[in-house]
Amino acid sequence: MFHTQGELERVVHGKWQRAEGQLEAATEADHKVAQSKQRGRDARGVAQHARTAWRKAERYFDEAVQTEGVVSRVAMALAVFRPDGTLNDGAWAQAQLQEATTSLRGPEWGKVRRLLSDERTLYYLAWLHAQLAEAVEDPLWREACARLWALRETMLHTHGEKRIRLEQLVVLKQAVCQRLWPEWQSAYAQVHERLMRVVRASSAVECLNSVVRMHQERHRHVSQGMLDLKRLYWNCRTFRHGKRKRACPYELLGLKLPT
Repeated sequence: MFHTQGELERVVHGKWQRAEGQLEAATEADHKVAQSKQRGRDARGVAQHARTAWRKAERYFDEAVQTEGVVSRVAMALAVFRPDGTLNDGAWAQAQLQEATTSLRGPEWGKVRRLLSDERTLYYLAWLHAQLAEAVEDPLWREACARLWALRETMLHTHGEKRIRLEQLVVLKQAVCQRLWPEWQSAYAQVHERLMRVVRASSAVECLNSVVRMHQERHRHVSQGMLDLKRLYWNCRTFRHGKRKRACPYELLGLKLPT
Protein backbone atom coordinates (compact mmCIF):
# COMPACT_ATOMS: atom_id res chain seq x y z
CA MET A 1 0.00 0.00 0.00
CA PHE A 2 2.94 2.34 0.55
CA HIS A 3 3.66 2.96 -3.14
CA THR A 4 -0.03 3.15 -4.05
CA GLN A 5 -0.62 5.84 -1.44
CA GLY A 6 2.52 7.66 -2.53
CA GLU A 7 1.36 7.72 -6.15
CA LEU A 8 -2.07 8.97 -5.12
CA GLU A 9 -0.50 11.78 -3.11
CA ARG A 10 1.73 12.71 -6.05
CA VAL A 11 -1.24 13.11 -8.42
CA VAL A 12 -3.30 15.02 -5.85
CA HIS A 13 -0.37 17.35 -5.17
CA GLY A 14 -0.07 18.02 -8.89
CA LYS A 15 -3.78 18.81 -9.13
CA TRP A 16 -3.58 21.34 -6.31
CA GLN A 17 -0.41 22.89 -7.73
CA ARG A 18 -2.14 23.41 -11.07
CA ALA A 19 -5.17 24.94 -9.35
CA GLU A 20 -3.01 27.29 -7.28
CA GLY A 21 -0.98 28.31 -10.32
CA GLN A 22 -4.13 29.11 -12.28
CA LEU A 23 -5.50 31.07 -9.33
CA GLU A 24 -2.37 33.21 -9.33
CA ALA A 25 -2.73 33.72 -13.09
CA ALA A 26 -6.37 34.80 -12.68
CA THR A 27 -5.42 37.20 -9.90
CA GLU A 28 -2.71 38.68 -12.10
CA ALA A 29 -5.25 39.07 -14.91
CA ASP A 30 -7.54 41.02 -12.57
CA HIS A 31 -4.60 43.23 -11.67
CA LYS A 32 -4.01 43.99 -15.36
CA VAL A 33 -7.68 44.90 -15.79
CA ALA A 34 -7.44 47.33 -12.89
CA GLN A 35 -4.28 48.88 -14.35
CA SER A 36 -5.88 49.33 -17.77
CA LYS A 37 -8.92 51.07 -16.26
CA GLN A 38 -6.72 53.27 -14.10
CA ARG A 39 -4.73 54.42 -17.15
CA GLY A 40 -7.85 55.05 -19.20
CA ARG A 41 -7.24 52.24 -21.70
CA ASP A 42 -9.75 49.88 -23.31
CA ALA A 43 -9.97 47.00 -20.83
CA ARG A 44 -12.36 44.74 -22.73
CA GLY A 45 -9.63 42.45 -24.03
CA VAL A 46 -7.86 41.98 -20.71
CA ALA A 47 -11.23 41.62 -18.96
CA GLN A 48 -12.18 38.75 -21.27
CA HIS A 49 -8.81 37.15 -20.56
CA ALA A 50 -9.44 37.53 -16.80
CA ARG A 51 -12.88 35.88 -17.04
CA THR A 52 -11.39 32.96 -18.96
CA ALA A 53 -8.63 32.62 -16.39
CA TRP A 54 -11.11 32.55 -13.51
CA ARG A 55 -13.31 29.94 -15.21
CA LYS A 56 -10.24 27.76 -15.70
CA ALA A 57 -9.20 28.29 -12.08
CA GLU A 58 -12.64 27.23 -10.87
CA ARG A 59 -12.52 24.12 -13.03
CA TYR A 60 -9.07 23.15 -11.75
CA PHE A 61 -10.18 23.76 -8.17
CA ASP A 62 -13.26 21.54 -8.62
CA GLU A 63 -11.06 18.80 -10.12
CA ALA A 64 -8.71 18.96 -7.14
CA VAL A 65 -11.59 18.75 -4.66
CA GLN A 66 -13.11 15.79 -6.53
CA THR A 67 -9.72 14.10 -6.53
CA GLU A 68 -9.52 14.46 -2.76
CA GLY A 69 -12.87 12.68 -2.49
CA VAL A 70 -11.69 9.83 -4.70
CA VAL A 71 -8.49 9.44 -2.70
CA SER A 72 -10.49 9.31 0.54
CA ARG A 73 -12.68 6.58 -0.91
CA VAL A 74 -9.65 4.59 -2.08
CA ALA A 75 -8.06 4.92 1.37
CA MET A 76 -11.32 3.68 2.92
CA ALA A 77 -11.36 0.68 0.57
CA LEU A 78 -7.76 -0.21 1.43
CA ALA A 79 -8.17 0.11 5.19
CA VAL A 80 -8.15 -2.92 7.47
CA PHE A 81 -11.54 -1.94 8.91
CA ARG A 82 -14.64 -0.56 7.21
CA PRO A 83 -16.20 2.71 8.40
CA ASP A 84 -18.74 0.74 10.46
CA GLY A 85 -15.93 -0.95 12.43
CA THR A 86 -16.15 -4.41 10.84
CA LEU A 87 -13.20 -6.13 9.24
CA ASN A 88 -12.65 -5.34 5.60
CA ASP A 89 -12.77 -8.12 3.01
CA GLY A 90 -11.69 -8.49 -0.59
CA ALA A 91 -15.16 -8.40 -2.17
CA TRP A 92 -16.20 -5.17 -0.45
CA ALA A 93 -12.83 -3.51 -1.06
CA GLN A 94 -12.85 -4.49 -4.75
CA ALA A 95 -16.34 -3.03 -5.24
CA GLN A 96 -15.29 0.23 -3.60
CA LEU A 97 -12.14 0.48 -5.73
CA GLN A 98 -14.06 -0.15 -8.95
CA GLU A 99 -16.52 2.64 -8.16
CA ALA A 100 -13.75 5.02 -7.09
CA THR A 101 -11.52 4.44 -10.12
CA THR A 102 -14.26 5.00 -12.72
CA SER A 103 -13.71 8.76 -12.37
CA LEU A 104 -9.90 8.53 -12.65
CA ARG A 105 -9.42 9.61 -16.24
CA GLY A 106 -6.31 10.96 -17.87
CA PRO A 107 -2.71 9.81 -18.31
CA GLU A 108 -1.69 11.06 -14.86
CA TRP A 109 -3.84 8.33 -13.30
CA GLY A 110 -2.35 5.50 -15.37
CA LYS A 111 -0.02 4.17 -12.69
CA VAL A 112 -2.67 4.47 -9.98
CA ARG A 113 -5.17 2.49 -12.05
CA ARG A 114 -2.58 -0.23 -12.71
CA LEU A 115 -1.70 -0.49 -9.02
CA LEU A 116 -5.31 -0.64 -7.88
CA SER A 117 -6.30 -3.20 -10.52
CA ASP A 118 -3.41 -5.51 -9.61
CA GLU A 119 -4.76 -8.62 -7.87
CA ARG A 120 -1.91 -8.42 -5.35
CA THR A 121 -3.27 -5.12 -4.02
CA LEU A 122 -5.87 -6.86 -1.84
CA TYR A 123 -3.81 -9.93 -1.00
CA TYR A 124 -3.22 -8.66 2.54
CA LEU A 125 -6.94 -8.93 3.31
CA ALA A 126 -7.06 -12.61 2.35
CA TRP A 127 -3.90 -13.20 4.37
CA LEU A 128 -5.36 -11.37 7.37
CA HIS A 129 -8.61 -13.36 7.38
CA ALA A 130 -6.68 -16.61 7.09
CA GLN A 131 -4.44 -15.63 10.00
CA LEU A 132 -7.36 -14.62 12.18
CA ALA A 133 -9.29 -17.81 11.38
CA GLU A 134 -6.23 -19.81 12.40
CA ALA A 135 -5.91 -17.86 15.65
CA VAL A 136 -9.60 -17.95 16.69
CA GLU A 137 -11.89 -20.58 15.19
CA ASP A 138 -15.25 -19.18 16.31
CA PRO A 139 -16.28 -16.39 13.88
CA LEU A 140 -18.36 -14.53 16.50
CA TRP A 141 -15.51 -14.40 19.01
CA ARG A 142 -13.09 -13.47 16.24
CA GLU A 143 -15.27 -10.58 15.10
CA ALA A 144 -15.80 -9.39 18.69
CA CYS A 145 -12.06 -9.34 19.38
CA ALA A 146 -11.37 -7.52 16.12
CA ARG A 147 -13.96 -4.82 16.86
CA LEU A 148 -12.54 -4.38 20.35
CA TRP A 149 -9.06 -3.99 18.87
CA ALA A 150 -10.32 -1.36 16.42
CA LEU A 151 -11.98 0.59 19.24
CA ARG A 152 -8.83 0.52 21.34
CA GLU A 153 -6.60 1.66 18.50
CA THR A 154 -8.98 4.49 17.62
CA MET A 155 -9.13 5.55 21.26
CA LEU A 156 -5.32 5.80 21.44
CA HIS A 157 -5.30 8.38 18.62
CA THR A 158 -8.17 10.59 19.82
CA HIS A 159 -8.55 13.21 22.53
CA GLY A 160 -11.21 15.08 24.44
CA GLU A 161 -14.85 14.05 24.58
CA LYS A 162 -14.50 11.58 21.72
CA ARG A 163 -11.86 9.67 23.66
CA ILE A 164 -14.11 9.54 26.72
CA ARG A 165 -16.94 8.06 24.66
CA LEU A 166 -14.58 5.51 23.11
CA GLU A 167 -13.29 4.53 26.55
CA GLN A 168 -16.86 3.82 27.61
CA LEU A 169 -17.43 1.71 24.49
CA VAL A 170 -14.23 -0.23 25.13
CA VAL A 171 -15.27 -1.01 28.71
CA LEU A 172 -18.72 -2.10 27.51
CA LYS A 173 -17.22 -4.28 24.77
CA GLN A 174 -14.87 -5.91 27.26
CA ALA A 175 -17.80 -6.67 29.59
CA VAL A 176 -19.70 -8.29 26.71
CA CYS A 177 -16.69 -10.41 25.79
CA GLN A 178 -16.28 -11.47 29.43
CA ARG A 179 -19.92 -12.56 29.65
CA LEU A 180 -19.80 -14.49 26.38
CA TRP A 181 -16.42 -16.11 26.91
CA PRO A 182 -14.45 -15.96 30.19
CA GLU A 183 -11.18 -16.77 28.35
CA TRP A 184 -11.59 -14.01 25.78
CA GLN A 185 -8.29 -12.34 26.66
CA SER A 186 -6.21 -15.18 25.19
CA ALA A 187 -8.15 -14.93 21.91
CA TYR A 188 -7.77 -11.15 21.91
CA ALA A 189 -4.00 -11.49 22.30
CA GLN A 190 -3.89 -13.71 19.20
CA VAL A 191 -6.04 -11.27 17.20
CA HIS A 192 -3.92 -8.34 18.38
CA GLU A 193 -0.74 -10.05 17.19
CA ARG A 194 -2.16 -10.73 13.70
CA LEU A 195 -3.60 -7.24 13.25
CA MET A 196 -0.36 -5.56 14.32
CA ARG A 197 1.51 -7.53 11.68
CA VAL A 198 -0.66 -6.41 8.78
CA VAL A 199 -0.75 -2.79 9.95
CA ARG A 200 3.01 -2.44 10.36
CA ALA A 201 4.19 -4.54 7.38
CA SER A 202 4.25 -1.75 4.78
CA SER A 203 6.19 0.61 7.04
CA ALA A 204 8.77 -2.07 7.79
CA VAL A 205 9.23 -2.99 4.13
CA GLU A 206 9.59 0.63 3.04
CA CYS A 207 11.98 1.31 5.93
CA LEU A 208 14.23 -1.48 4.68
CA ASN A 209 13.89 -0.26 1.09
CA SER A 210 14.94 3.26 2.08
CA VAL A 211 18.09 1.91 3.76
CA VAL A 212 18.97 -0.28 0.77
CA ARG A 213 18.35 2.53 -1.74
CA MET A 214 20.85 4.78 0.02
CA HIS A 215 23.42 1.99 -0.26
CA GLN A 216 22.64 1.44 -3.95
CA GLU A 217 23.28 5.10 -4.72
CA ARG A 218 26.96 4.37 -4.04
CA HIS A 219 27.14 0.66 -4.92
CA ARG A 220 25.17 -1.22 -7.55
CA HIS A 221 25.21 -4.52 -5.65
CA VAL A 222 24.07 -5.35 -2.12
CA SER A 223 25.45 -8.63 -0.82
CA GLN A 224 23.59 -10.89 1.59
CA GLY A 225 26.21 -10.14 4.21
CA MET A 226 25.54 -6.41 3.91
CA LEU A 227 21.78 -7.01 4.23
CA ASP A 228 22.38 -9.07 7.37
CA LEU A 229 24.54 -6.28 8.78
CA LYS A 230 21.83 -3.68 8.15
CA ARG A 231 19.21 -5.93 9.72
CA LEU A 232 21.44 -6.44 12.74
CA TYR A 233 21.87 -2.68 13.13
CA TRP A 234 18.16 -1.83 12.86
CA ASN A 235 16.97 -4.76 14.99
CA CYS A 236 19.16 -3.48 17.81
CA ARG A 237 17.68 0.02 17.62
CA THR A 238 14.47 1.32 19.18
CA PHE A 239 12.55 4.46 18.42
CA ARG A 240 10.04 6.61 20.24
CA HIS A 241 6.55 7.44 19.03
CA GLY A 242 5.10 10.03 21.35
CA LYS A 243 5.64 8.61 24.85
CA ARG A 244 5.55 4.98 23.82
CA LYS A 245 8.77 3.12 23.13
CA ARG A 246 8.49 0.34 20.59
CA ALA A 247 10.78 -2.14 18.93
CA CYS A 248 12.02 -1.68 15.39
CA PRO A 249 9.37 -2.82 12.84
CA TYR A 250 11.77 -5.35 11.32
CA GLU A 251 11.17 -7.57 14.33
CA LEU A 252 7.44 -7.48 13.60
CA LEU A 253 8.16 -9.03 10.20
CA GLY A 254 10.16 -11.82 11.78
CA LEU A 255 13.51 -10.50 10.53
CA LYS A 256 15.59 -11.99 13.33
CA LEU A 257 19.21 -11.33 14.04
CA PRO A 258 21.52 -13.17 11.62
CA THR A 259 23.54 -16.04 13.09
